[in-house]
Amino acid sequence: MSKINANHQVRLGPILRLIFFFMAALLLACSDESADQSGDSAGQDNQGHTAPSAATIAANEAFAETLPLSDQQDWQDARRGFIAKPAALKIDDAQGETVWDMPAYDFVEGASPGSVNPSLWRQAGLNNVHGLFEVTKGIYQLRGFDLANMTIVKADNSWVIVDPLTSAETAAVAFAFAMEHLERLPVSAILFTHSHIDHFGGIEGIMSVLSDAEKDALRIIAPEGFVEEATSENIIAGPAMSRRAMYMYGKRLHRGERGHVGSGLGKGPAFGTFGIKEPTELVNETPTSLTIDGLEFVFQYTPESEAPAEFTFYLPEYQAFCGAELVSKNLHNLYTLRGAKVRDALAWSGYIDEAARRFEQAEIYFGSHHWPVWGRDRVQSFLANQRDIYKYIHDQSVRLMNSGYTPNEIAETITLPEALRSNFSTRGYYGTVKHNAKAVYQSYMGWFTANPSMLDPLPETETAVRTLAVMGGSEKVITHAQTLLNETASAEADEVNKEYRWLAQLLNTVVFAEPDNMKAKLMLAKVYDQLGYQAESAPWRDFYLSGAYELRHGSPQQGISPSIMKDVLIKTPIEKFFDSMAVNLNGPDAEGKSLRIEIQFSDLSRRYVLILENSVLRYQALAENESSDASATLALTHPLFVDILVGDAGLKDTLFGDDLDIEGSALDLFAFFSLIDKQEGVFNIVLP
Repeated sequence: MSKINANHQVRLGPILRLIFFFMAALLLACSDESADQSGDSAGQDNQGHTAPSAATIAANEAFAETLPLSDQQDWQDARRGFIAKPAALKIDDAQGETVWDMPAYDFVEGASPGSVNPSLWRQAGLNNVHGLFEVTKGIYQLRGFDLANMTIVKADNSWVIVDPLTSAETAAVAFAFAMEHLERLPVSAILFTHSHIDHFGGIEGIMSVLSDAEKDALRIIAPEGFVEEATSENIIAGPAMSRRAMYMYGKRLHRGERGHVGSGLGKGPAFGTFGIKEPTELVNETPTSLTIDGLEFVFQYTPESEAPAEFTFYLPEYQAFCGAELVSKNLHNLYTLRGAKVRDALAWSGYIDEAARRFEQAEIYFGSHHWPVWGRDRVQSFLANQRDIYKYIHDQSVRLMNSGYTPNEIAETITLPEALRSNFSTRGYYGTVKHNAKAVYQSYMGWFTANPSMLDPLPETETAVRTLAVMGGSEKVITHAQTLLNETASAEADEVNKEYRWLAQLLNTVVFAEPDNMKAKLMLAKVYDQLGYQAESAPWRDFYLSGAYELRHGSPQQGISPSIMKDVLIKTPIEKFFDSMAVNLNGPDAEGKSLRIEIQFSDLSRRYVLILENSVLRYQALAENESSDASATLALTHPLFVDILVGDAGLKDTLFGDDLDIEGSALDLFAFFSLIDKQEGVFNIVLP
């Protein structure tokens, strides 16, 4: 075999690396743009966000009157059992980059400003309550060290850790802080409640402080399907998901009254070093009883609910129910705005009902996010409200769907009953009734509303150009929009939001028809500011304000580096990488081409042939002596493969090391990889 030459390698590295944005979509956090930028309150702040209009202030004041915002129960629960908190909870990685910054949210105090929905402001304040808490003697939680909670449970002579956060950095700091205040017992087990990375990605932070004896005896317990789902949920659509997640979590927004205030589910994701460990035991049925160092855990298996692989559990000794993320102190997502498969509302509601009945003796609820609930009646009431919110949205959406309503009409029509509407644990701080109702429609009916005009509509830009022509041109539309904008000051409070929504649609038409029309872009940005300030949902707020930011400042110059996912990629099935390559094949460029490329993983004794025919890329695993009939063979080790993907393998490592060889036609190899599009994950969203 001969070494691949330099010209071919230079092309190969970046092309291979294109396919691995996945899972970072879940984890966009504060960047160097997150410093406070309040600016001039009478005008624009330093990111350009305008002051809340009189109409927005009035609408938020009217909204406040619809909820019992003076109710102190959640505040009492959030603070109950407080032990201690760090003086300043700011966590950096080994390179000095900030991974977590709770002080950045210190501005969330006092009465809500006009630029934040008062209900969301309340939730943001509750999520600011952080530190080490005693849930009950023997169960402790670290809250506010990351997007999720870490729970530490006392077994007979050891600790059991539940959900070791998102990153090694935050997990290590959280556990060390807990051990400053609790007895340092051995860690006998780690539980991953589900397959979202904010509940397992910090595992190496825990492993780094365990003794060899602890590591050898450590039990890692997860729901069946955990590894498959944890490593591959977003790999196919990773670039699109990561770009949209920049909006959902307000990555480019400053932390402040006109920017990001939190995610509703917590403050935001920690963006540090991510890892994963293979479970030693899997839970795949309800009930499953496991005893860990003398302490009984009774598991409920809840797949395809909030996560594809998930469980809850009950601790009889403590009469405590851990709801994982099956339930939380907000309405969750049936459809997440970053993009994901629609979740099953009916199954989700059913699992909550099952938990309420099976664990009816629970005196305590605690979860993977937010704060606990104490008292059997209060726990049952909380579970009933969570159960019924998903069932109500499902049933009423289907009822209206069967009456011929479209998704938009359903979203505008559904009104929650008072019992659910006035309950803070079912408010739309993360998911919303509107987009969840559309998700129910989508799960049953897909994208088509059956209106023939929607069967084959023109693309957005062409529609905008033609619509603008009918409307008399951009200047006429902008003038009309300015008149409407001025008139919002006299609009009724319950109509203000509709007026801004219409202005957004109107001005979006101009922007998509004339993307260089700065007057239209700045006016639309101002409208998005106001919609963001009125939003009760934190992701909706971040979407609107991110749209406003990018109308003013443009799209990002670079996407998310896949290097942060290296430890997770090592555990990802190789076949998933080939699936991702297939969806990035440029079909038109591949037309008429036929190629067969063999990939050998020398350290795994595994071989694959990639087959390009009919502008479609397929792959097959090869038996030990099976011929691939390939014109080119690329042989490399699995670690080098991952290093190339994440950009950690430089030219010297790749060209002159012993871990990468090619045989056959280097030109065919180059031709093959040149057909794979490089997705940077920085495409326009608010511009065509």
